[in-house]
Amino acid sequence: MLDLFLFQFTSLFTMINPIAAIPIYIALTDTLTPKAARWVAMRAAVTAAIALCVFALIGNAIFSFFSISVNGLRVAGGVLFFIMGFEMLRGRTVPKRVDGESDSDFGSDAAVTPLGIPMIAGPGAITMVILIMQESPQTTNTISLMAAIIVVCALTAVILSFGKQMLAKLGRSGSKILMRLMGLIVMLIAVEFFFAGIKPYLVDILRAANAA
Repeated sequence: MLDLFLFQFTSLFTMINPIAAIPIYIALTDTLTPKAARWVAMRAAVTAAIALCVFALIGNAIFSFFSISVNGLRVAGGVLFFIMGFEMLRGRTVPKRVDGESDSDFGSDAAVTPLGIPMIAGPGAITMVILIMQESPQTTNTISLMAAIIVVCALTAVILSFGKQMLAKLGRSGSKILMRLMGLIVMLIAVEFFFAGIKPYLVDILRAANAA
């Protein structure tokens, strides 16, 4: 069972890639206190863990019921990330904070979306946990996968917290420069998400056109 856990852990950790979530996390928590920022990281990790566990257990049923696919999630995530990256490139915090909104309320919203879903629990991770469950419905596989999800999400929270500490050492000017650079990175991630999701649709359209 240890070998199974290690395989699932490494696969899931590589797919989630917590480093890629740092730019969005830093942009979202730029105006928050260190304590509030750490709370956002923890809540995002918990949100992602719950989402992945739910999709692992009943993901196929959910997708079938609503007649949706993971590719649609990729396209939607790509559009969302591109808008966020563009706002970061302009030096604006995303999502926009409502006047009078408390740190707690803003942090709760940002931790769930877009940080928890779809940044951490993204299309790739969701697809992976569904496929792992399909390969083996045995109890040991389910327990191992749940444990791998929890450990990976916990490590993600730690990595995000260190990303915030790194930002604090750069100072105000350095933070602004880094935010714009990260905005560009997020836009590039968005492009990859979008075209990875839309490619299967285009292939189907071309096949239908050739068949006609």
